[in-house]
Amino acid sequence: MVVEADTIPAALARAAELFPGREALVDGQVRLTYPELYQRVRHCAALFAAHGVRPGDRVAICSPNTHHWVIAALGALHAGGTLVPINTRFTGPEMLDIVERSAATALVVAGPFLGTDRLAELRAAGFDRPIMILRVPVEGAAPAERGVLDWDAVDATDPGGADARAEAVRPEDVSDILFTSGTTGRSKGAMTSHRRSLGVAEAWAACGGLTADDRYLVLNPFFHSFGYKAGILAALLRGATLLPEVTFDAVRTLRTIERERITVLPGAPTIYQTLLDSPACGEYDRTSLRLAVTGAATVPVTLVERMRTDLGFDTVLTAYGLTEAVVATMCRPEDDSATIARTCGRAAAGFEVRIAEDTGEVLLRGPNRMLGYLDDAEATAGAIDGEGWLHTGDVGTLDEHGYLTITDRIKDVYICGGFNVYPAEVEQVLTRLPGVAEAAVVGVPDTRMGEVGKAYLVASPGYTLSTADIERHCRQNLANYKVPRQVELRERLPRNAAGKVLKRLLRDEQENR
Repeated sequence: MVVEADTIPAALARAAELFPGREALVDGQVRLTYPELYQRVRHCAALFAAHGVRPGDRVAICSPNTHHWVIAALGALHAGGTLVPINTRFTGPEMLDIVERSAATALVVAGPFLGTDRLAELRAAGFDRPIMILRVPVEGAAPAERGVLDWDAVDATDPGGADARAEAVRPEDVSDILFTSGTTGRSKGAMTSHRRSLGVAEAWAACGGLTADDRYLVLNPFFHSFGYKAGILAALLRGATLLPEVTFDAVRTLRTIERERITVLPGAPTIYQTLLDSPACGEYDRTSLRLAVTGAATVPVTLVERMRTDLGFDTVLTAYGLTEAVVATMCRPEDDSATIARTCGRAAAGFEVRIAEDTGEVLLRGPNRMLGYLDDAEATAGAIDGEGWLHTGDVGTLDEHGYLTITDRIKDVYICGGFNVYPAEVEQVLTRLPGVAEAAVVGVPDTRMGEVGKAYLVASPGYTLSTADIERHCRQNLANYKVPRQVELRERLPRNAAGKVLKRLLRDEQENR
C-alpha cells in the first residue's frame, strides 16, 4: 500500500510506484520515467556512500539546470546527506565561502560552462581540501583529472545498500542548507528539514493545481529555493514531468513550449516580458500553456492581462516567499488581475501572516519555516522571536481578506532579474578597491530587470576612480547580477546624526530625476 511520504527519498520511491509510465525528467535526448529516475538516483546515492559521504554530511552542488542536478541532489538526499546548492553565477571566492562554511564532504560541479571552469575558479580562490568531486558534463566531458570523478561513475556504481540509507532518513533531519545574504553582507545558511521542504512544495503544487498531466518547464535555477522546492520537489509529489532549461533564451523557450507541450512555466516578470517582446512569439504554438507563477518584483496589471491574452495562460498567480520560508503567501486561480498584480496573495503552506504594529514588518509563523541558520545562533535569534515569528525584513499591509501587499523593505535588498541583491555585500567588495573610501548601493528601477544596482562612491584623497576599473573589480568578485549597472561619484554621502548613510535620500533623488 502506498503511504504519504514525509522524507524526500520516500517521496521519490512513492512517485516511482504511483507514476510508473510517466516521464519524470526530460533534458534534451535524456528522457527518464519515474522508475528510471529512481534507479539513477539509487546509483548516485551509492556512489556518494562509496566515497565517504555519511548520513548528515553536506553535499554541495554548483551546476546549472540539467538532469544531472536533479539526479545528484536526490542522490545526495537518498544517501542521507544534506544538500547545499551553490549559485552558478558565483565567483571563485563566493563559491569557496559556501563550501568551507558548510564543511561539504562532496562537491558536484559543472565542467566548463559558458566559458567558465568553476572548479578551476574554486581552486584559484584557495580551495584545496581533499573531498569527493563529481564533474557534470554540461558542455561535453571535461578532461580527466586525478581525484575527480566523471559522471559515468554514477551508473557504474552498484546501488546495493543505498536504500538502507534512504530508509534511515527521518522527517526532521536537515534536508538542505540554502545560503542567503543578510544586510550585514555575511551570508547565512537557512536550514530546512525534509518534512518542511515537502510541505512548502505540496502547498505550491496545491495552489497551482499541479497534476501528473502537467509538463513543467523550469527556468528558475535549481540552486534557488523556487527551482528546487517549487520545481523539483513539487513535480515529484504530483508526478509532473520536469523539463530543466540550462539558460533562458526566448526563442528556445518558445520552441520548447511548442515541441514538448509545456503547461506550467513559472518565472520572474522579466521572463514573460521578454517572451512577449520577442519577434518570434507569434511563430510558435503556445496553446498548451496553463499556469504561470510569478513575483519577486512589481507586476503590472497589464502584464498579467497580456500573459493571459497574448501568451495564452489560463491561470496567472503571484506569490511571496523568502529562503527562510519559500512559500508564505500565494494568490489563487479565482483571483482577478488587479489582485494578482497588486498583492502577493494570502497565507499558504500553513503560515500565519501578521504585520508588526510598530514597524509594519511582515511576520510569518508556521510549520514550514526554516529550522534556523547554520552555526549562527545570534542570527537565528534575531530572525525568529520567542513566539516563533519569522521577521522577514519586508514592510507590508494585509487587506480585509488577508491578502498581503509588500510596500517597502526594512532591509535594503533589491531584486535584479528575480535574484536578491544585498547592497552591503556589494559595498564591501567596492570598498576593497584601492581608492574607494565610501560606498553606498541602492536598487533603481529598470524596465527589463525590474531593478539594477546603482553605486554611489566617495574617492580617497589623491585618487581618481575609473568607471572601467570599478566595473572590472566588481566582475572579478561578484556574480553578474550583483554588479552595479550605474556608478555616481560623490564628494560625500548623505548621513544622519548617527553617521548612518541615508539611502532613502539616494533613492528619492533617483526617483525625482
